[in-house]
Amino acid sequence: MGGGEMRWMMMGLVALVTMMCGTSSGIGANWGTQSSHPLPPDVVVRLLRDNGIQKVKLFDADYDTLRALGKSGIEVMVGIPNDMLSSLASSLKAAEKWVSKNVSTHLSTDTVNIRYVAVGNEPFLETYNGSYLKTTFPALRNIQIALVKAGLQNQVKVTVPLNADVYESSTGLPSGGDFRSDIRDLMITIVKFLSDNGGPFTVNIYPFISLYIDANFPVEYAFFDGNSSPLNDGGTYYYNMFDANHDTLVHALQKNGFGNMPIIVGEIGWPTDGDRNANIEYARRFNQGFMSHISGGKGTPMRPGPIDVYLFSLIDEDAKSIQPGNFERHWGIFTYDGRPKYQLNLGTTNSGALIPAKGVRYLEQKWCIMKPNAKLDDPQVAPSVSYACGLGDCTSLGYGTSCGNLDARGNISYAFNSYFQIQDQQDSACKFPNISMIIKTDPSRGSCKFPIMIEPYYGGAAAEGEGAMLLAISFLVVQLSWL
Repeated sequence: MGGGEMRWMMMGLVALVTMMCGTSSGIGANWGTQSSHPLPPDVVVRLLRDNGIQKVKLFDADYDTLRALGKSGIEVMVGIPNDMLSSLASSLKAAEKWVSKNVSTHLSTDTVNIRYVAVGNEPFLETYNGSYLKTTFPALRNIQIALVKAGLQNQVKVTVPLNADVYESSTGLPSGGDFRSDIRDLMITIVKFLSDNGGPFTVNIYPFISLYIDANFPVEYAFFDGNSSPLNDGGTYYYNMFDANHDTLVHALQKNGFGNMPIIVGEIGWPTDGDRNANIEYARRFNQGFMSHISGGKGTPMRPGPIDVYLFSLIDEDAKSIQPGNFERHWGIFTYDGRPKYQLNLGTTNSGALIPAKGVRYLEQKWCIMKPNAKLDDPQVAPSVSYACGLGDCTSLGYGTSCGNLDARGNISYAFNSYFQIQDQQDSACKFPNISMIIKTDPSRGSCKFPIMIEPYYGGAAAEGEGAMLLAISFLVVQLSWL
């Protein structure tokens, strides 16, 4: 038997043991890379390992990211973006090529512990207006066929991360749960396929979003302190939204004959900025409450036992779309440069605290601000700020945000500096006509931090950040069309 065959045999045995032991334990995290200046993958992998995070969920199959995860022992869910679903749905050869390049190669060459392939990401969101209804299942089926052809079907399982809006309750109680009426038949087809192939149901649950879209949502019900009035579902009491939402799914699965199907919570978390309810205090309270809630393995009323979960998210992403809200760029438990935002005990480190990223390299200690003698009514101010925010990140400005207490000059300076830093502190990026200047004294005030950008990493993840930046440029064109 050759070395390659022996390696595949050993990996198959590992997969078999894993399956026999049931759903994997340990806390996971979502690692997104829509950043203007993403941390190098090896720095992030060390961050994961230092903090005892044993599983990671990716949104793509970036080569550098997967290679960095090789030999780390970290379990990986590799992602297929929604914009690839159509090509994979229409071509089995495309699916086979994708699996060969992004799964087989990394398993055999880089020893990456790939456990799942996530086909799409929340493809049935109502805001997508049905764009992926016809391509998600065919893509899922073709990826599964490709895994079988590669001999990986026992080691790597397919799943589809779905938003919690794919199910609903006719009674307002978990026991009334069923799949959304307009996609019910499709959902049952997908669930049956996943069940037949040993794949889990992956769901993203966000109490924050409920609070964001509904001013009347009972705030305490989003948390795990037991301070809210419980929901009585026929004698079963729900003291928090997570348990109720999760068990609405359990009832939906039961109702359709899949009561024992494994469930993975693919995303859960709380943002720290960009909205009045997105702040450090609430984020710490929610995430620590959630960790305490699941740490004993008690589970939910309908599903006692350990919960397989990935926190959302690991690191802030300053190039994410803000169409859902400004909070989208602030979900990380770590800042853009890998510093912990708040005290959070994951139960995985000796100190009980988050450990910052190591080996992070920063640009110079300098900032771009509005000139002290520049006038607020200068006609160059408005278009300059619009330009800076369009290509920078001004989501920390506004009511209830970390920089919400800045005066007009502070807001303008923050906008200028954001653009300046994202442009790698080029002198030309701080030449707004007669109204800007570079300083070397930190202009941060209180909770409002004026960041210094990290050195750019030129890799696959950076390319994705550049793609997101192109979106920002297209947004800018529309924004400045009135000038």
